[in-house]
Amino acid sequence: MRRYRYRCTVCRTTSPVVHQLDDLAAEGEAHRLALHGGHIPDDEAVGQIDRLGRWYASLGPLIALHARIADGLSDLRDTKTMGHYWWASAGATLILGGAAALVLTAVSAAL
Repeated sequence: MRRYRYRCTVCRTTSPVVHQLDDLAAEGEAHRLALHGGHIPDDEAVGQIDRLGRWYASLGPLIALHARIADGLSDLRDTKTMGHYWWASAGATLILGGAAALVLTAVSAAL
């Protein structure tokens, strides 16, 4: 399940987590109308977040991949909460480590 947040850097406020893009657009629009008279604040941020509340766009590629895998594994058990389960984070680490070992094995065999 995807999670989204709206962030207004002018007011320094962040919306609650929403699960649909339509709800995200409504959050941003309601904030702009209520506090900014319909104007779009400079540097407002809208985007997808992981279960720990971090913006995917601000994460490095390997950390973002780990977060997406851990999010997917955590969503198997409970889709509505935030935070990674310890086994989901460990599973994501094992999956990435196994994939790296497989690539390293294939490259070394090819040479």
